Amino acid sequence: MKPIRAELAERHLRVYLEPRYASGRVASRSMAQESSRRFWRILMLLLVLATGVRVAYVLGVADGFNSDKFYDAAYYELEARTVANGDGFADPFRLLPGADQAIVPDASHPPLTVLVLAPIVKVFDGQLILRFASALAGLGVVFLSALLAREVAGDRAGLIAAFIAAVYPFLWVNDGLIMSESFTGVAVVGTVLATYKAARSPEQWWRWLLVGSLGGISALGRAELVLLVPVIAAGVLLARHIGVIRVRLMASALAGVALLLVLAPWFIYNSARFETRVILSTNDGLAMVASNCDEAYSGDVIGLTFLRSAECLPAPPRGDQSVVAEEYRRVAFEYMSDNASRVPVVVLARLGRDWSLFRPADMLSWNIAEGRPRWVTSLGLAFYYPLLLGAFAGAFILWRRKRWIWPLLAPGVVVSLGAIFAYGQIRFRAPAEPFIVILCAVALSAIENKSRISSVSEAVTN
Repeated sequence: MKPIRAELAERHLRVYLEPRYASGRVASRSMAQESSRRFWRILMLLLVLATGVRVAYVLGVADGFNSDKFYDAAYYELEARTVANGDGFADPFRLLPGADQAIVPDASHPPLTVLVLAPIVKVFDGQLILRFASALAGLGVVFLSALLAREVAGDRAGLIAAFIAAVYPFLWVNDGLIMSESFTGVAVVGTVLATYKAARSPEQWWRWLLVGSLGGISALGRAELVLLVPVIAAGVLLARHIGVIRVRLMASALAGVALLLVLAPWFIYNSARFETRVILSTNDGLAMVASNCDEAYSGDVIGLTFLRSAECLPAPPRGDQSVVAEEYRRVAFEYMSDNASRVPVVVLARLGRDWSLFRPADMLSWNIAEGRPRWVTSLGLAFYYPLLLGAFAGAFILWRRKRWIWPLLAPGVVVSLGAIFAYGQIRFRAPAEPFIVILCAVALSAIENKSRISSVSEAVTN
């Protein structure tokens, strides 16, 4: 039993302090709300900046394909028009004026970009509107990158990420082209953001279904991204902070099921059209055979691909795209087996090219053929190397803080795996670029925080 005097003193003290605690809690909530409003106000301004950069690039610099620049953008636009005309996913080049006008099944690329563009070309004509659609997707990448950086490191990191993403050339250069990178980027950043949200509430199972669904959409944009969900799931299984092993197994399984459900319609559609199995696209065979030949295994061009070389690209066998892809894969693996001693060197060259660590200047001319001006590639590289160093620092900071960083690294792992089996190219790094930006923003935010703490400490000391 407490003495009566002590009990009365404690009661009076509580009566005296409780209103102050309550007012402190109210003030804290008010400050949090004001901070949130400030974040959104500044983010909107940064999105305006990002819009200005992309509109200027689309109107002033970016151009479409023509006889001198006939690259994947030609396929995406023509295939979108083919689908919009009701011919389905058919070889668009067979339907050009002067061609045989045959409706031949096609799965050269996964369908996401075409499905996004088809309704647009149904209503509008010309390439400009398609480039603006890509730029709009690029704004989505900036927005989601800010939210993801905020999720892992706070408001300041989110705003820094948004600013960098708004002006980073290797992001906005994709947004002026009729290609898959911008549309896929939205899905990839969305997948990782959904992963962090799910990890905070791991027994809300619908969140893991969302992770798998967004990962499936990513794979429908670029085939190698079919590995994104499995790579993330591997990290989930090892992340003890998410929950007991039963929870982690269920989370990974649900994400995998959702991935398969999203991919199933495209797989079933292709099964009815092709002679052999096509999971996402038939382009893997072409990429592999043109990257595993004498020209691509030695000299200054090691690690690249040669789609127009008779030596690297054998005559296709009789049959549809699936048969050709299967044969090309067989030829590629046979060449790799016959030149096994060179494979490790070539793989290192591919990875080096993918990450601009091996002969990066080669991409200055290489990228021109895909609608990326030489000066844009040069400017992008000037941004890239400091950002990459910052990203390493940001990853280290998150690791020191015991934050889960695997989802932020997963796109880079997938990009590297894709390069190993195909060839190295800056463009193939696009799914990982937002995460370089995010991790660098984490580092810059930490530096600013430390600087502020130092300033406050000096002021207190003085």
